[in-house]
Amino acid sequence: MHDPLHAVDPIVRVSCVRHTYPDKTSVHLCGLDFVVEPGQRVVVLGPNGCGKSTLLYHILGLLTPQEGSVSVFGVDPARQFSKIRERVGVLLQNADEQIIAPTVWDDVSFSPRNYGYDESEVEQKVNYALRRMGVEHLRHKVCHYLSGGEKRKVALAGALVLEPELLVLDEPFEGLDPSSRGEMLDLLNQLNREHGVSFVVATHDVQLVAPLADKVYVLKKGGEIVAQGAPAEIFQEPDLLRNSNIEPPVLAELFQRLERSGHGLGRPQSPEEAATRLLRWMTEERDRAAGAVATALRDDHASKPAAGGGAPAVPGVSRPGDSSRP
Repeated sequence: MHDPLHAVDPIVRVSCVRHTYPDKTSVHLCGLDFVVEPGQRVVVLGPNGCGKSTLLYHILGLLTPQEGSVSVFGVDPARQFSKIRERVGVLLQNADEQIIAPTVWDDVSFSPRNYGYDESEVEQKVNYALRRMGVEHLRHKVCHYLSGGEKRKVALAGALVLEPELLVLDEPFEGLDPSSRGEMLDLLNQLNREHGVSFVVATHDVQLVAPLADKVYVLKKGGEIVAQGAPAEIFQEPDLLRNSNIEPPVLAELFQRLERSGHGLGRPQSPEEAATRLLRWMTEERDRAAGAVATALRDDHASKPAAGGGAPAVPGVSRPGDSSRP
C-alpha cells in the first residue's frame, strides 16, 4: 500500500501548458500531465515539430506558459530558476547555441566560476566533467574548430560540471557516430544508476528508447500527449506510434506481423531477447515437425502386413505348404 507519509513529490510536473509563437504556431501540451519522479529516466518521443523542444524550454524556464502550470523542484522555473539552476543541467539540440567561451576549458568552467566556486573546486569539477565525457585532450582547444560530435560532448560536459540532479537533453545523440552514441547512452545510464540523476530526453529515434527509458511520453503534432508508459507498454501498440507519425521500432513491427500471421511471440525490446524468442520458437517448430514425421512413419509401418504376406501366424496351427512338423 502507498504510504502518504513517505510520498515523494515529482521533481517535474507540466500540466496542460499552451504556448503560441510569434508566427502564430500554437503548441498545447495537454492530454496527460507530464511528470518526472526522482531518479527516473524519461524519454519524450515524437516527430520533428511536435513540441518536444517547447516542453523542454518550459521545464528550463526559457518559456513562460500562457496557460497551464510548470513546476520543477517545487518552483516555477520561469520565475525562480535561480533557486534551482545548480540542480539542473541542460544540453540543447544545437550545441553551438550553448557553447559561449573561446576554449573548451573556459566553456566547461563557466558555470562553477560564475557561481563563485574557488579555483581549486573549479579545476576539480572541470577535470571530472571532461574525464566523464572522454574529452580531456580537448581542454585547450578552440571550440570553434571542434567537430559537431566534439561540440556536443563539450556541451554535455558543461551540463555535468555541477553534478546536477536533473538533466534535460534535447536530441543529445544527434550528429554522433555509433561508437559515441553508445558511450553517451552508457554514461547517462551510469549517472542514473550510480548517482540517482534523473533525466528528460527528447528524441525522435525510437531505437534508443528501450535501453534509455523507464517511462516514455508520446507526443503528436500540436503538442498533444497521447500516451505514457514503460517502453514495453508503448511498443505493444505500433499503430499508436504510426498515428503520431513515428516509425515503430523494427522489432515491434516484425513481431506484430508474426502475431497477425498466427505466431504470437510477444514483443521483445532488445535484439538479444528477440533472438532468444525466435530460436526457442524455431526449436519448438522443428521438434514438433520431427515428432509429426516420426508418428506418421510409425503409423504407416504398423498398417503394413508382415514380410511374406498372408495372414499372421497362429501358434500351433499349420498352414498349407508348411513343412514344419509339430
